[in-house]
Amino acid sequence: MNANAETLSQDSELRAMRDALQARLDQLLPAGDERDLVSAAMREGTLAPGKRIRPLLMLLAASDLGCDARQPGLMDLACAVEMVHAASLVLDDIPCMDNALLRRGRPTIHRQYGESVAILAAVALLSRAFGVVAAAHGLSGVCRAQAVAELSTAVGMQGLVRGQFQDLSEGGQARSAEAISTTNDLKTSMLFCATLQMAAIAAGASAAVRQKLRCFAQDLGQAFQLLDDLADGLAGTGKDLNQDAGKSTLVAMLGAEVVHQRLRDHLRSADEHLAYACDQGMATRRFMHAWFGQQLAMMG
Repeated sequence: MNANAETLSQDSELRAMRDALQARLDQLLPAGDERDLVSAAMREGTLAPGKRIRPLLMLLAASDLGCDARQPGLMDLACAVEMVHAASLVLDDIPCMDNALLRRGRPTIHRQYGESVAILAAVALLSRAFGVVAAAHGLSGVCRAQAVAELSTAVGMQGLVRGQFQDLSEGGQARSAEAISTTNDLKTSMLFCATLQMAAIAAGASAAVRQKLRCFAQDLGQAFQLLDDLADGLAGTGKDLNQDAGKSTLVAMLGAEVVHQRLRDHLRSADEHLAYACDQGMATRRFMHAWFGQQLAMMG
């Protein structure tokens, strides 16, 4: 297969995965009646068109590790991760947090449904996510319990919650580069880590592979956050412009050129870890290279 045909095949596979994820999310989050604003907000926050990076990474990594990506239980794990991500965005955007107006090119959930409904929808999404993992078809009870534990760690005081608190309480103050990187780890790397660990659990991967996937997730999360910081002032992201104004970010501290180099260093390290972990398949590595390549090209 030549390079162009291979690229077309990959694009087709990714579209099919996104379509399958969307269809399953639609099933897992049924619409309520017209007065059920919480269900409507849950669906809007999750089903609105997005990049679906985390669930795609799970499906691709599991496939590279020898799993059938079409296995229903694996798809449900991927959907649960997307629900957790969606819940975190809803909470990030509310007025007492980042007070954002736009998300994925649409008005944020609290603007559409009110702040109280947004908070309830986020809590309900988290609850639904853990329920979906606990009931994932085709996985053993031990696997489901391990997956719940990984997701719980990513969400709580060792992950998203602590990262968001640090960002809110310290983000406007002068911070060291190490402190900023720690917050980035908690806010971004930890959910990537849970995503990949859940793929490894489903695939029955070895301890050595799982450790390499943790290292990959850490580098990936740092690269992802640096990319997000670099894109803060750019139009076309679907989010508010200059949301980081007044915050202590690595771009503000070190400048865009240094941050670009840091991003490239993290991507190189991430690729090395992933090459070790997924030595039988290339789908995850190709996806990572293509996605970051596309995003960096858009920045000029």
